[in-house]
Amino acid sequence: MRNSNRKELFHHVESLLGQYCNGCFVHKQFKQDGGRRLAHRFCISQCTVGEKLQEYGKKLT
Repeated sequence: MRNSNRKELFHHVESLLGQYCNGCFVHKQFKQDGGRRLAHRFCISQCTVGEKLQEYGKKLT
């Protein structure tokens, strides 16, 4: 994979994290109710933004 494509993918990941994940109310509530692991599991398996981040991760590897 070319270096410019990797930079572009990283830019997309950073923009998604900044726009949707930072300050996410759902993540914060799950973290308070069930702990950090529950909140992380929700983000990875059920959140649509988490699914998009996984797609970008697969493209990077």
